[in-house]
Amino acid sequence: MGNIFSFELIRCDSIGSRCWDCVAGQAIYTYRLEERLSELKTALDELKEKRDDVMRKVNIAEQKSLKPLNEVQGWLSRTATMINEADQRILDGNEEIKKLCMRGCCSMDYWSTLKFSKTVVQTLHEVKLLKRKGAFEVVATEVPVAPVVERPSDSTIGMESTLNKVWSILEENHVRIVGIYGVGGVGKTRLLTEINNKIGVSSNRYDLVIWVTVSKGFLIEKVQEGIAKRVGLFSGMWEEKTAEEKALDIFRVLREKKFVLLMDDLWERVDLLKVGIPLPTSENGSKIIFTTRSIDVCGQMRSHKKIEVKCLAIDMAWDLFEEHVGNDILDGHPNIRELAHEVAKECGGLPLALITIVRAMACKRTLEEWEYAILVLKRSANFVFPNMGEEVYPLLKFSFDCLPNDKVRCCLLYCCLFTEDYQIPKEILLDCWIGEGFMDEHENISQARKQGHQIIGSLIHSCLLEEVSDSTVKMHDVIRDMCLWIACRLDAHKWKFLVQAGYQLTRVPEVGKWSGIRRMSLMQNKIEILNESPNCPELQTLLLNQNQLKVIRNEFFQSMSGLKVLCFRANRGIRELPVGISKLVSLEYLDISYTGIRQLPNELKALKKMKCLKLEYLLDGITIQRGLVSGFLKLQMLKMIGSFLFDKSSVEDNDECLVE
Repeated sequence: MGNIFSFELIRCDSIGSRCWDCVAGQAIYTYRLEERLSELKTALDELKEKRDDVMRKVNIAEQKSLKPLNEVQGWLSRTATMINEADQRILDGNEEIKKLCMRGCCSMDYWSTLKFSKTVVQTLHEVKLLKRKGAFEVVATEVPVAPVVERPSDSTIGMESTLNKVWSILEENHVRIVGIYGVGGVGKTRLLTEINNKIGVSSNRYDLVIWVTVSKGFLIEKVQEGIAKRVGLFSGMWEEKTAEEKALDIFRVLREKKFVLLMDDLWERVDLLKVGIPLPTSENGSKIIFTTRSIDVCGQMRSHKKIEVKCLAIDMAWDLFEEHVGNDILDGHPNIRELAHEVAKECGGLPLALITIVRAMACKRTLEEWEYAILVLKRSANFVFPNMGEEVYPLLKFSFDCLPNDKVRCCLLYCCLFTEDYQIPKEILLDCWIGEGFMDEHENISQARKQGHQIIGSLIHSCLLEEVSDSTVKMHDVIRDMCLWIACRLDAHKWKFLVQAGYQLTRVPEVGKWSGIRRMSLMQNKIEILNESPNCPELQTLLLNQNQLKVIRNEFFQSMSGLKVLCFRANRGIRELPVGISKLVSLEYLDISYTGIRQLPNELKALKKMKCLKLEYLLDGITIQRGLVSGFLKLQMLKMIGSFLFDKSSVEDNDECLVE
């Protein structure tokens, strides 16, 4: 028999019914689009109200030194994103509604409208869900603050007796303010570090130990910021407050605590009340300890005790020297140890000088090298810098003289163009060096930077620079002073520096002071206008970053034909570059990042030697005329991070340039 087949007959009306249900189910999305958009708008308004309520609670909590919960911060972040998306849906919805016909049952672009309608429904669901999740009972919690933050410390050779003296004074209840003074580089910061760390392991417990580096030319706000970060007050709202409001916040937190305030490197009186620091009393048990180079500052701060940190005795100086040099060097020749004693003696017991010179001698293994070191040290000691009162700079200059060549020396001196305690970004430093031509033997900027990093490393190893992080370095203020002494006083005829960085200037130096200057720093001042016409064809570097510049006259650049490095970084008031910039025919490095400049003038075409152009984080975006960048035939670096370029094709035709 054959196979038996069975057929199930499906009625046509059943198929039609199913098709209708499907179509009708989809059509309901387009039919109810207007209704859904209205619901979305209402739900979005409610979400915004909920967001405002939560943000208000967060702001109040931050004013009480509380930290917003991660859950709350995440919700606010997601809400901000959703509000932007929902606003866009509503805006797009107005266009989709125009496509509807047959009383909303159909659309002139059916599938597009159907897809959009489903998106609106999904967005409505997410908005409602976010609103429900925003019902927080608690938005913030207290920030746990460790009583003491241990700081990295070095050898304590020679400071044990002074440390014990300070410690015994601290245990006296009537002594509340202690001033530690001494010459730069003598070890005051090292001593203060040991005090900080010893408090952390002592039985005399304090609620809080605060460390603040003050430095020369300090601002009250800087001291307040350091304290705020330590006690958990620093937040997004902090920078918007006035100095008086910040002082009240600090006072409110510290008055309830038994604290120790350690202030390093005071150059003048700090008004404690203006900062917000409660005066220490026998009742609250709080203490203030500070370091300074001047005993006068101790008096101005009304110290109950003044302690001088003196240079090391000869035997202590030798112990420190021996520890850092190592026996493998000292025992390398029968006479080296005797010569090393003489070198250590020439350092005058100044720890910074000892350590710095030790680094310079770290690879000196021959008798002749040590004999030459003594010769140079004795010759340098004839120079005395009056402001120091002791022969410190000549001693430190020995490490400077031991640098391999004038190029490396100039790289070091270049660092003193930045303000005291300034954390110098390595990238900016390297690009300025390259712009100056210190690495001209390299064909491209990548190779030049590698050499620059090698120089930075050698300066760090010589204790002439300090590495703050992987990306920044700084100069010890004594080393910086020594460099200024060399560049502006001792060998001014050779290096030709003029440094008035952080002087609070409101105008540039008078025209006569520019003559013959090769490198000038006027950074971190309050200069608003450049309206002079200085005659300085030898000028190669001009740093004007972090001022308050608003106007640059055309004639300002009239006689700067030799200028290679020009920095206007962080002058938010600058809106345009003058056409007179075309006179800077030698310019290789130009930085106008963080300014209000909106367009590069066509006159920049004259700058044929441009190698590095930085246009980062421009406030209003930047317009670059087509062909301008490609006209910079030597351009190797164009940095535009954080800036909106209105016509990307204006830079895409420069294949040789590294664009970031």
